[in-house]
Amino acid sequence: MKIRILESARLDLLDGYRFYEAQAAGLGQYYLDSLFSDIDSLMITAGIHPLHFGRYHRLLSRRFPFAIYYRIEGQYVLVYAVLDCRRHPSVIRARLEDS
Repeated sequence: MKIRILESARLDLLDGYRFYEAQAAGLGQYYLDSLFSDIDSLMITAGIHPLHFGRYHRLLSRRFPFAIYYRIEGQYVLVYAVLDCRRHPSVIRARLEDS
């Protein structure tokens, strides 16, 4: 499987980086390293995660309260969003419906 991180998910990652880097120097990079490790795990585990909102698989990050929403299309895992799990579900649903 090949992984593609769509622009919407890249922006989500950048927002998370900025937030954590503002909390403590270096924490933003640790956040990115952790999330990219979780995303890389999809090369092996894609498709085993439960479906949410009808069409997105959701992988929960191991170190941060974030969820990675993805779909499988052919030989590709398309990462649509990396969202904070502390958000209200209606906000997450609306964000994914825009994708």
